[in-house]
Amino acid sequence: MRPYADRMARLGTETAFVVLGEVKKLEAQGKSVVSFCIGEPDFDTPANIREAAKQALDEGFTHYGPSAGLPDFRKICADYLNQTRRNVRYAPEEIVVTPGAKPLVFFGMLAMINEGDEVIYPNPGYPIYESMINFVGATPVPLPLLEEREFVFDVAALKRLITGKTRMIILNSPQNPCGGVISRDDLAEVAKIVREHDLWVLSDEVYSRILYEGEFESISQFEGMKERMILIDGHSKTFAMTGWRLGYGAMNTELVEKIARLMTNSVSCTTTFIQIAGKEAYLGQQEETAKMVARFKRRRDMIVDGLNEIPGVRCLRPKGSFYVFPNVTEVCRRKGFADSKALQDYLLYDVGVAALSRSFFGHKNIGEDQEYLRFSYATSEENIQEGLRRMKQALV
Repeated sequence: MRPYADRMARLGTETAFVVLGEVKKLEAQGKSVVSFCIGEPDFDTPANIREAAKQALDEGFTHYGPSAGLPDFRKICADYLNQTRRNVRYAPEEIVVTPGAKPLVFFGMLAMINEGDEVIYPNPGYPIYESMINFVGATPVPLPLLEEREFVFDVAALKRLITGKTRMIILNSPQNPCGGVISRDDLAEVAKIVREHDLWVLSDEVYSRILYEGEFESISQFEGMKERMILIDGHSKTFAMTGWRLGYGAMNTELVEKIARLMTNSVSCTTTFIQIAGKEAYLGQQEETAKMVARFKRRRDMIVDGLNEIPGVRCLRPKGSFYVFPNVTEVCRRKGFADSKALQDYLLYDVGVAALSRSFFGHKNIGEDQEYLRFSYATSEENIQEGLRRMKQALV
């Protein structure tokens, strides 16, 4: 058999889905597993959005649409950003609609990054960042997120990482997997660095509505940022629409043309009737999203308090997203686990609790000697209570 393309060896994966596959295998064998591995709201998509999709189907929205998205939906997305981001104005022509937010990470790297460039990304971070940097032949430069800073990077550390090869900085706030939120002051400092070194920014803001205190802050609000960034948002998390695959990016019109061309060459367009449903998500009632976020906050407090009751576990209370990232270093040492991956396997196969190891979110930073697990609390309060009960019994 002829060998595969060399680039495929550089492409990683999203390991949450790998663990989810193991959960399904165990459940098929009759085993009970409480899963905290997947970052997906367990709520149904609101009824008004579902009805809008049904109506769109009946009205014939089943054909191709423009690669950049339906014009009226692009306008609604631009209007939404203009209402929710400070000091920035987007036009419909500056929006590209994609099947989910993730393609914008893929397309953004393809459009803006050359082989040999350096891309600075948060670590631990969403695994697709590191995967795609490697895939396009660039050099991933990890920016450590430290527990002592509530998992928000140090701007001084960012400055030290800038070289003549730096091309892009990736931001994610609220953040996956740690739940950290970048302050306005820090974003202002990052904006200065970006302008000084003429860099691109990829700002992943898909958790912007899942915030438990304060107001959401975007780097787009600062002078000169709109022209040199892709702002990524979408419907999956905010409206419990993960399976619908609907996201969009805001960027300068020259880059819109390039991303739209990548859409044409890959998936042609985003499904039209789903864009109609996306319109309803923004224009219709918002009560279900507010209720969902309130439920997430209660779950956050429940899981944080419960984890901190387990000897050897230390867990910060995140300000956003629906993940916790407890420090399990003492548990690993006391129970004889080599690292968090070994603890993850023990919890899954022996205890019936599925979480994700820190190793799934980027290679460890130089000098990093702590162990962490990620738990998604996008699951029921009953599941959280049962998962905590099992862990307490197994890890005392």
